[in-house]
Amino acid sequence: MAGRKSVCCGVSALEATLAVLFIIMTVVCVTLIAVMATWKTHTGPEPEHQHKPYLIGVGRADCTGPPAEIPLMGYANPQQTAAGIHTRLYSRAFIIDDGKQRVVFVTADVGMISQRLRLEVLKALQLKYGNLYRQDNVVLSGTHTHSGLAGYFQYTLFMISSKGYIKTSIKPLVNGIVKSIDIAHATIKPGRIYRSRGELDDSSLNRSPHSYLNNPEDERHRYKWNTDKQVLVLKFTDLDGDGIGMLSWFAVHAVSMNYTNRMVSSDNMGYASYLLEQDKNPGDLPGQGGFVAGFSSSNLGDVSPNIKGPHCVNTGLPCDYLNSSCPVGGTKMCKAFGPGDDMFESTRIIGHSIYRKAKELYATAVEEVTGLVHSAHQWVNMTDVTVQINDTHTISTCKPALGHSFAAGTTDGGGDLNFTQGAVEGDPFWDGIRDALLGEPSNQTQKCHHPKPILFSTGEMNWPLPWHPEIVDVQIITIGSIAVVAVPGEMTTMSGRRLREAVKQELESEGAFRDSEVVIAGLSNVYTHYITTYEEYQVQRYEGASTIYGPHTLSAYLQKYRGLARAIAQDRVSELHVGPQPPFFEKNLFNLLPAATVDRKPENSSFGEVLQQVYPVYRQGDVVSVTFVAGNPRHSGDIRDKTFVTVEIYDNRTDSWEVVYNDASWETRFHWLKGSNRQSNSTVEWHIPPSAPSGSYRIRHFGHYKQMKGLRPVITPYKGTSDVFKVAASFYYQ
Repeated sequence: MAGRKSVCCGVSALEATLAVLFIIMTVVCVTLIAVMATWKTHTGPEPEHQHKPYLIGVGRADCTGPPAEIPLMGYANPQQTAAGIHTRLYSRAFIIDDGKQRVVFVTADVGMISQRLRLEVLKALQLKYGNLYRQDNVVLSGTHTHSGLAGYFQYTLFMISSKGYIKTSIKPLVNGIVKSIDIAHATIKPGRIYRSRGELDDSSLNRSPHSYLNNPEDERHRYKWNTDKQVLVLKFTDLDGDGIGMLSWFAVHAVSMNYTNRMVSSDNMGYASYLLEQDKNPGDLPGQGGFVAGFSSSNLGDVSPNIKGPHCVNTGLPCDYLNSSCPVGGTKMCKAFGPGDDMFESTRIIGHSIYRKAKELYATAVEEVTGLVHSAHQWVNMTDVTVQINDTHTISTCKPALGHSFAAGTTDGGGDLNFTQGAVEGDPFWDGIRDALLGEPSNQTQKCHHPKPILFSTGEMNWPLPWHPEIVDVQIITIGSIAVVAVPGEMTTMSGRRLREAVKQELESEGAFRDSEVVIAGLSNVYTHYITTYEEYQVQRYEGASTIYGPHTLSAYLQKYRGLARAIAQDRVSELHVGPQPPFFEKNLFNLLPAATVDRKPENSSFGEVLQQVYPVYRQGDVVSVTFVAGNPRHSGDIRDKTFVTVEIYDNRTDSWEVVYNDASWETRFHWLKGSNRQSNSTVEWHIPPSAPSGSYRIRHFGHYKQMKGLRPVITPYKGTSDVFKVAASFYYQ
């Protein structure tokens, strides 16, 4: 038998080969173990980053005011005063800094940003930060909920419908917005932004299709829908790719909660924020956790969430197409309905739909936003803007005025009187009353606003203060290729399309911007009602009648925003004329809201005592209800970051009660009922979700009551607690 071939030192070739393979395998295994030990998983995109990251800060703060007796802002219904909380209101702030320039975008759960609110916020920011946050680089936008508190305006028309200028209403808004910016400022860190776009086609309806059809046919044929279905999402991450926030824009009115609602509510847009923040901040109560989800308004002027459309509530038949009225009952009987059985269900459905689309786009956002940050701003006297339309002709804006169809309201909330939409002639009866009480509009104003029949010539009414603003903000901020156009009102669908197109054209004309994405941020900085196209204005439905600066309002805005975009594209923002500063009125602000009276209670009872007790056992899906002797919620003062309600579960392991829901939770409802003889009750509802674990629960209510001690009012806190009750899959709970 032949002997084995030796390589050296008595080691065969086979043994040497095996030894080498062993060494290689050992090196490979060690390398893999080292890689696995240092591997960090995350959910963010992982492209090869060649661009400098932004500095990003996000913040959220409670801006809920006293939920009692103060009018709700939006429907101008004098009977719609606050009487509880459906969901709390929040301000959400996003700071983006490229190392040289910084911008702030705030979306707040509020009907709209008033000029007074913006000026108060800017004043507070200047005291804290000097010139870091200014009128040119801070955008304040409202979600347009119609269930937030009113009372934060300085112009007479809005003060009349809001019971005046109410300090206890504006203070929590100012403090909440500033605090959200404070938090964003304190948490700023390097990060990246990604954008994603999509369409949401089941959550909006054009409520003035007749006006929309008056736009040029060739223009309308460029678009698939008569409302904008686009959803734009910006995803904010840290450098590890972990999400820290999201900002989204979608055009729809936040009016799923209708004008019969009397609870403070963030409506459908707020519910979308609530859902995404609960997703991203697991285990935290609403308003807590680091992830911030902002859902912002856009060109929603003619866009309703009430997708079943308008019907006559007394017959069930469709309303008249042209003027949205009914044969019996007029405009008051014509109402549009959402997809749910009631306003709460409609809010849930629309809000969940918006949330679902944004969540989908957030998860798939991989297109990185890069480039410089810019901001451009001017104050403009909108009563005197001249636009050159050709070589020989100019057009001009007008002094503010509201038309007859303004008083008709919309299919989302009609007026009480016999006004109809689409009125192009005045009514002698109402015109006579107007002339006697307020004075007749001048011939110049009537001619300027034609064909609008003027109901209120607000630009000619200045007692005790001007009825409408003259000086408004126009503003654009850009973040890389994203341009956010802050619009001081409610643009209709086609108005927004024209503005986006004009701004995009100017930005890209110099070659500095490519593939720019222009988005309208509605209800921003100052409120000036609606902005229709010239063609829509001729129809004089509600939106046209509420376009206060006349038929050429949009043309004036197009000119002004083109100028801002051109200045950004040419890097000549510093050459922009600042414009005339708006007034900050100190005198003649009035408050028609009576002071909250002292609280009384039934004999032989105490504040916080239970009047109607809970049942012993409930199942998932049931509604728990408990009623307490209560004080006026206005006596609780600044209620931000507090709660009137907790739902608590007993933890057997720690022998303690744990708060699982509060008055910011979707599942709770806090009703305040003002009774006779200065007595009032609070009823707390908990709508038990299917996910609620079985166990022992209790509901607690917190508040304050006011009594007189001699001549001095004394505010005293109180609390009440329900009996313990069980939640179980069966009533036969063991």
